[in-house]
Amino acid sequence: MSKFIFVTGGVVSGLGKGITAASLGRLLKCRGLKVTSQKLDPYMNVDPGTMSPFQHGEVFVTDDGAETDLDLGHYERFIDENLTKYSNMTSGRVYWNVLNKERQGEYLGQTVQIIPHVTNEIKDFVMKNAEVSNADVSIVEVGGTIGDIESQPFLEAIRQLALEVGRRNCLFIHVCLVPYISGSDEYKSKPTQHSVKELMAVGIHPDIIVARCDKEIPTDIRKKISLFCNVGEDCVINNTTCRSLYEVPLMLHAQNMDDVVCRDLGLETGADYPMLADWSRMVETIHARQGEIQIALVGKYVKLHDSYLSIVESLNHASFVVGKNVKINWVDSDSVTDETAPEVFKDCAGIILPGGFGHRGVEGMVCSCRYARTHKLPYFGICLGMQIAVIEFARSILGYSDANSREFDELCEHPVIDLMKNQEGVIKGGTMRLGSYPCEVTPGTILEKAYGSTHIDERHRHRYEFNNDYRTQMQEAGLTISGTSPDGTLVEAVEVADQFHVGVQFHPEFKSRPNNAGPLFVEFLKACDK
Repeated sequence: MSKFIFVTGGVVSGLGKGITAASLGRLLKCRGLKVTSQKLDPYMNVDPGTMSPFQHGEVFVTDDGAETDLDLGHYERFIDENLTKYSNMTSGRVYWNVLNKERQGEYLGQTVQIIPHVTNEIKDFVMKNAEVSNADVSIVEVGGTIGDIESQPFLEAIRQLALEVGRRNCLFIHVCLVPYISGSDEYKSKPTQHSVKELMAVGIHPDIIVARCDKEIPTDIRKKISLFCNVGEDCVINNTTCRSLYEVPLMLHAQNMDDVVCRDLGLETGADYPMLADWSRMVETIHARQGEIQIALVGKYVKLHDSYLSIVESLNHASFVVGKNVKINWVDSDSVTDETAPEVFKDCAGIILPGGFGHRGVEGMVCSCRYARTHKLPYFGICLGMQIAVIEFARSILGYSDANSREFDELCEHPVIDLMKNQEGVIKGGTMRLGSYPCEVTPGTILEKAYGSTHIDERHRHRYEFNNDYRTQMQEAGLTISGTSPDGTLVEAVEVADQFHVGVQFHPEFKSRPNNAGPLFVEFLKACDK
């Protein structure tokens, strides 16, 4: 049976519970253990797929097509495991499942209540993820902050689960803010004490307290937290702000956090784990970067940088390979016109255009793409960015001035991007092409050079496709179809000859790892660095 580690947060949100959980997962994997991760989100949406990027940030997609919280991206990048639909559950999904079971008579006429029906649904989901992954350790992060009304059923569920599997098989980690008051030059432990008290009020006693602070907290404060929160001194772990997220596992390891976890869970691992040395060398590579490549990221949601979190991290991963830092110039697509483009992109070595939905800002994206193509500035279009490349090519090269996507203009005469035939008339919400799909790569293309293969698998999240009615015209005019579905019916990637001008319908950022950068991101940065 899997061992379970539950990670909760206190005092304020946004402390980095996800990074703490992911970093611990990396440490345990380095010790030879099979690790899986899971996020329990208290919000009432069934999944984040239809949530505004301005509120929620990016939607991360798994191989099996689940639209999930962005923390799953952190998990995958750190533990280097492909997660599944069982790795993310929301309150909305819990209640949806419970109510469907009630309507179908599965509760045999019982009065359906939070306890036991809702909590049982949560526990079953936690156990299912551990079973499907066959992991030695399942790390489960509970979203939100202790004291939130909406998280109470999740806390009750993990309390019950600890009782059922036994405390020797279960560990609770509480991540708390330890604020620094500059006026008095003091670190304050009281918020942590109150947060732990709140957690204990629901029947959960933390085994490890992770003290989140910008700088290392003094020893006397750690002792105070240990005393008042009833945990050993070695179970109070500093989590300070690092130069890179990927330093966090090393910081936690330096405080023996993985030793404490293995000790308390009775996990026996070898003393030698060379994978941690590999991680250390990767971090050294991060700090060895010299020089800078400035990239323009042109998007609809740039006011919240988390909307493009995986793309930013993928650019960072590629920069480790290229050996130069990446500076991102965040460009709101609404601000770009043919007149403003020269000023907007004058200092940029390349343009990356990520995914998005809706017509707002599309014309600015077309202008950005046109500027990149005509000035031979490296261009990398992802999902919508690929569709924009097709629209711009049709307008500028084929002369179809009204060329567009049916998503943006239902009545356009030249819909070079159109709805998939099997989705016509389907309402929005859970109707997209989601998850990992194979792609056949055309030999001699940038795509083949990047991947070193003519067969790849990448993840998708989109609704509209390249319209094959225009395929021959575009190819004859100079657009290269560099990737298709295995049966050749769906266009997955396009290129313009004699320059780095690449658009892909898939999302390569979802599979990039810090120690195994996404191939297309590496080729893009290399082109930008010339």
